[in-house]
Amino acid sequence: MSKLRWFVLVVGMASLAGTDVGSNQAEAHYAYRQYYDTSWSYNTTYSYHYRRYYYKPTVQAVSYSYHYTIYYPSRPRYVYYYNPVKRYYWGRYDLEDKGYSMLKEEDRKEKLTDIKEEAFPKPAAMPAIPDADDNVKIEVPPNDLPKK
Repeated sequence: MSKLRWFVLVVGMASLAGTDVGSNQAEAHYAYRQYYDTSWSYNTTYSYHYRRYYYKPTVQAVSYSYHYTIYYPSRPRYVYYYNPVKRYYWGRYDLEDKGYSMLKEEDRKEKLTDIKEEAFPKPAAMPAIPDADDNVKIEVPPNDLPKK
């Protein structure tokens, strides 16, 4: 390899290492233990917005698992968490109180309408990443709610 090509390769790699993570989020996500999709999708049948929350249950995990975060415009105070494997809502983030409410196992349901409001405890700290063995907390959901 010529000296010029080697120099270009080294400079290119160095500039990539210094690149702001936010400038290319899609590629940068692969280096993280957890992240949220950068945009919302809309479910026209049930009138809610959703995006995936990706996580690695352990540092050694090779691939990501995911849950959905769901935002109902009719319930603008909350972002709900849904487990697509177990098919139930398991908690919600309160956008006003800035805290998380984890449902008890017996209160987790497939349909949000089947969960009584009283089942949600007072908002507290974010829970650990699902199935994590090191108690790393879930990151607070981004505050970029969908446009109405």
